[in-house]
Amino acid sequence: MDLAAAARGVNDSLESHGPITEPLPIVDGGPRAGAAPSDSTTEAEAAPELRRAVARYLDHLVVERGLAANTVSAYRRDLARYLQHLTATAAHVRVPRDITADHVRAFVRSIREGDAAHPALSARSSARVLAAVRGAHAFWVTESSVDTDVASRVSPPMPPQRLPKAIGVTEVENLLAAPDPDTPAGLRARAFLELLYATGARISEAVALDVDDLAGLHDEDLALIRVTGKGAKQRLVPVGSFAVAALDRYLVRARPELARHGRGSPAVFLNARGTRISRQTAWNMVKDAARTIHQEERITPHTLRHSFATHLLEGGADLRVVQELLGHASLATTQIYTRVSVESLREVYATSHPRAR
Repeated sequence: MDLAAAARGVNDSLESHGPITEPLPIVDGGPRAGAAPSDSTTEAEAAPELRRAVARYLDHLVVERGLAANTVSAYRRDLARYLQHLTATAAHVRVPRDITADHVRAFVRSIREGDAAHPALSARSSARVLAAVRGAHAFWVTESSVDTDVASRVSPPMPPQRLPKAIGVTEVENLLAAPDPDTPAGLRARAFLELLYATGARISEAVALDVDDLAGLHDEDLALIRVTGKGAKQRLVPVGSFAVAALDRYLVRARPELARHGRGSPAVFLNARGTRISRQTAWNMVKDAARTIHQEERITPHTLRHSFATHLLEGGADLRVVQELLGHASLATTQIYTRVSVESLREVYATSHPRAR
């Protein structure tokens, strides 16, 4: 089965390993932060029916829900750790029907506390791991492997709410002007940065762009590009004139030179081998520009996404419009940016009003 579309946006290293619906071995992946496994627990040590149940759920995520390869890979790692915990602490659990809510709660406690092989996870990371576990249990109910969704009774740890970190318009302009416009790499970096700020795209979405996705870039009424987000959902996003100009310069002056070294990749952003850039390369472009303006500690690719949303709201944009542009499934996710705007108002008031203090 060709599931390349489902894996769109995955980084180069993952793509090189083929479709993710090949046999799905359960191996311990440790915390989501990407740390390498540090023990020898393998799939064979978990009960066979549990392994099969997890494999069915992961196949469901790819085939029926169309989740991105990175997301499925993270779920695989989290569920591997779940099976490892059940095997070590509840040997009598052989099938999903044997699992109770207490088992799930014990697992959440274990990842919060950590052990010799795994560091303790934050509330936010623990909640993400629990989301994988709850998703699997809900799926087993739908396929009649179990009668009751015991994981639904387990509440995730409540992480502290952190406001997105946006930067000011002047800082954004300095960042965008940082790449060298006289080199192919500089033209590529400038176009990439302009695109991130103009569209609010996630770094993975920008990396995944193909030339065909830019078909509306020169529309007479409004420049648009097609962005493929989480769950392979597509949205059309307007692009401002500055980003259009930067993309034009890159596509005309730099991309042909980069493409000459490859085999006709459809990707917009190419590396020196003429293939699609990796997420790491994209990250480095942002960090190099941030380092040039001495802001490497403050600015990440997501900073531009946060700044995009914050500046739109400060300019009077409707919250639901911003939700659509960002590709958020829930308005609640977008509403956090309204708090950023309120914080900005408070800061301006406190520093500007003569009787604020």
